[in-house]
Amino acid sequence: MNVFLIVIHRDLTSKNPKPSPAELKEALQPYQQWIQHLADADKLVAPPKRWDLEGKVVSHGKKVKKGPYVDGITSIGGLLLIKATDYDEAVTLAKLCPIIKYGAVVEVRMALPTA
Repeated sequence: MNVFLIVIHRDLTSKNPKPSPAELKEALQPYQQWIQHLADADKLVAPPKRWDLEGKVVSHGKKVKKGPYVDGITSIGGLLLIKATDYDEAVTLAKLCPIIKYGAVVEVRMALPTA
């Protein structure tokens, strides 16, 4: 069994964020059910955490930018760790994230074994 990082990217702070506050409210219960499904299937390594909107980005030369933005207005809206046999299974589980239908993008990364 491998550990995978699930990163939910979304627009958090633009004038017309996607998902909108109303869409997020609508997606809250399906999101909680998805997390519960992962837990019930023994696929959830740790419960997800909520993150602030402030954040900082540190780059070469120790430059610090305001905001948690990698590119433009897209930011990390959620992080969680899951267990899966391989990428196929991890992606199948990630595709069930209900926030995707509102414009979020879900990234899947496999943890590498330590040396």
